[in-house]
Parts: sequence; C-alpha cells; structure tokens
Amino acid sequence: MSRASVVVVGGGISGLAAAWELSGGDAGPNNATPRVELIEASERLGGSLATTTFAGRTIDLGADGFLARRPEAVALIKALGLSEELEAISASGASLWARGALHELPSGLVLGVPTNLQSILNFKGLSWRARLAARRDVLLPKRMLVGDDASIGEIVHTKLGRELSYQFIEPMIGGIQAGRIDELSAKSVFPALFDAAKKGGSLMKALRSSNPVSSESEDETVTSVPVFYSLRNGVGSLPSDLANRLNERGVVLRHGVSVNALRRTPAGAYPWEVDTLNTTTPANAIILATPAPVVGALLGSLDPALDELRLIESAGAAMVTFAVANSEITLPAHGTGILVPLHTAWSGEGSMMVTAVTLLDRKWSHLHREADIVLRAHVGRSDDTRWLEMSDEELTHRVQNELTVLLPHFGEPSASLVQRWPLGLPQYVVGHEIRVQRARAASAKFSVALAGNAYDGVGIPASIGSGRRAAREVLEMMNH
Repeated sequence: MSRASVVVVGGGISGLAAAWELSGGDAGPNNATPRVELIEASERLGGSLATTTFAGRTIDLGADGFLARRPEAVALIKALGLSEELEAISASGASLWARGALHELPSGLVLGVPTNLQSILNFKGLSWRARLAARRDVLLPKRMLVGDDASIGEIVHTKLGRELSYQFIEPMIGGIQAGRIDELSAKSVFPALFDAAKKGGSLMKALRSSNPVSSESEDETVTSVPVFYSLRNGVGSLPSDLANRLNERGVVLRHGVSVNALRRTPAGAYPWEVDTLNTTTPANAIILATPAPVVGALLGSLDPALDELRLIESAGAAMVTFAVANSEITLPAHGTGILVPLHTAWSGEGSMMVTAVTLLDRKWSHLHREADIVLRAHVGRSDDTRWLEMSDEELTHRVQNELTVLLPHFGEPSASLVQRWPLGLPQYVVGHEIRVQRARAASAKFSVALAGNAYDGVGIPASIGSGRRAAREVLEMMNH
C-alpha cells in the first residue's frame, strides 16, 4: 500500500506548525506518519516572522512578542525544547496621545475598552462629554439590538460615545488589526465584547464581569501575571528552529517555489496532484496555509464559498525602527509604548502617520543597553496607505519629525531601519465567521484544510493553533 502523502502550501508559521503536527506532533513520527512536503513561494520560511541585526542587537522585523495565555505558541516552543528561550515582558502599560499631550492609560482596560468607570473619570486625556458618556453607560445604558454580528465600532460608539470609541479604544484595537473598528467584526476579533453587548445593560459592567481573555491581546494591567512573551533570539528565530526539527523528521521543505495548480485525480491512487514549475507531487490531502485570496485563485472553481475567499482583504503597514543615544531622548516614565489616534493633527502636512510607538528595549530585557534605546514607530492602516508612496528615506524623515512632537526631546538617531509589510494583516470584517465556516465546509469535501491568519486570529498563537488544527483535520480525513 502506498504511503499517505500530504502537501502543505505556504511556509509561514501556520504552515510550519501544520507540518509539525502532520509529522507526529510533540510525540514525533511513527509508522503511520504520512510523507509531508511543504512548499513556500518566497525565498525563506517564516512569513512575517524574521529577525535582523540592528544597533548591536537581534531585533524582530515582524511581531516582537505573543500572548502568553493562549497556549499554542508556548506549547510548541516547549515541545521544541526552547523553554529557556522564553522571556516575559519587562514592563507594562502604555500612554495615549490625547489633547496634545501624553497621558498614561488607566488600568482595567480590555483591548482598550474600559471596564472601570472611575479610571475613565480620572483620565485627563478625555473631554467632559466623553466622561459623561462613560458615566451614562453605567447609570443609564443605551439599549442596543445585536444580531448575528456587529462591528466593534457600532457597539462601542453606541454604548460609550464617539470620543471614547475613536480617540481611546480604536488606537489599540485598530493597531492590533491594522484596521478600522467600524469595519472589524466584533464576533471574530473581540468575541468578549460581542457577548457583553448581547447581554444588554452597561457594556463596561458586562465586559468586566465576563473576565475575558482576548484571542489576540489583553491589557497587561489587568493582572500582575506576565501577559506577553518573546524569545531571547527574537520571535523570528522560531521558524528556523522549527524548520530544523522538521528537516530531522524527514519533512520535505521547499522555498522559492510557487504552486501553479492543484489538480484533482479521482481515478488515481492519490486524489490530488500539486504542480510547481518543474515538479508534480501526489497527495491524499492538502493544507492551504496561504493568504485567503490565493486559496480562492487555486480552488475557487470548485465551490463558490472557496471563490469568496478572494474577497478577504489585507491591510499593509510599515515600521521604522530607531536607535537613539540615551542622552538624546526623554521617554514617558512608565509603559512600553505610545498609542496615537487616527487623524491626529500636528504642525506638519496632513494628519500624523504614526499610529503607535513601541519602546522595544524597555519591553524586552534582552534588547536593553546602557548607551542607547531602541524604539519602533508603526504607520499604516487599512485606509491609510500614504507610506506606500514614500521612499524609505522620505518615510524615515516624516516619522522622525512626528516623533519630535510625540517625544519633544527626541534627538538625532544613530541608526534607522524601515520594514514594510504590504499585505500584513487580513481584515476580519462583519460576517467573517460565516464566510470562514462556509469555506472550510467546502474545502473539507475535497480533503483540503485551510490554515493561517485569515481564519482563526492574526496573532502568533492563533496562527500556530490554526496550522495544527488543519493538520489534525486532514489526518482524520485520511483515516475515514
């Protein structure tokens, strides 16, 4: 009998996690383990997880940390024998640029949404109207009918008013998703908020009583337990460590190779053939860990639900990292970064492009040095693509000018680095969950599973979990 074969298309962290699970998972291969081949179009594995050397440090070019309370990333790291590489976040909290100044964010926030009235009443970055709206939610909450799904924006501006929604809440949620709260699905992005809204009454009270742990992020001030982890060699080191272990297991890893077609062969021993320019690989099942529109292009002709995946759009973003001498900069006293509301006015042209600043060496102790600090400015949202029209030099100059407003004592950097992610984050718009459910039901009929950040969450733990889930699904398909 021919050995079973599975092809994974896409070599980001979801695809690599799928290959790990297919090749035996934490227990390792056995006699029933299928042949596994992973094919990645780009020249390297890992997708947006990558590292580089900057200012005498190894820094991440993508996500620099991950949520510790979702178990998927920590479990995989431990299974790889890398527990000693885990590093808890060194500081907590953040500041918000509001009303022309920096204000330390209060405690009791969940994804930026307040759950404690007193903390909002004491926050000086809000007008009296915004504080009145928060008080009204507790004392005389607005009624709201929530259907099968709703946008985050619809919920929070109905319950808490526009200023709290767009000047206080959106900077955090929108920053994580690179999108706008008026478009993002509460059910898919922030299910605890969706459930709280369905309960009726005060949104803040309902959210506080649910004690949620978000799928992607959580305000670390809620508890003293560390919320985020990184790796001492950067989160971007995880894909290469995982790939090395997959090589040891005999998994075939191919990069710099594009899949041209997926062909069904019902009459053969294998129901699928996966074509690249020079090869054809037979497969019993396939895992597609690619961007959703690629799935639509490859399989859309098989079912309208798969073709509809072409409609899932992604928002791009860019990051500009600076090294600045300690003597040349004054930072907020506390916290790991700064959030900046969209459409923030300043003395330069147009609104500010910077949406957030991360103090990397305050956030992670392995990046700390006595002589200088390393910080990262984030730009770009789903409806702000100005950075695409700028050269690296122009973007660096613009961001540097904005930082002199956010941080008045921001001196001349000793080094800078621009990293662009044009298709960084899929947008989970209202109705996303139903679209994904339909696509997965359709793909399962053809022994195909879907994995990646377009489906189960954009964070690292969610992406790892998505890959391993897809692997379990195809193993079960082949056993029936």
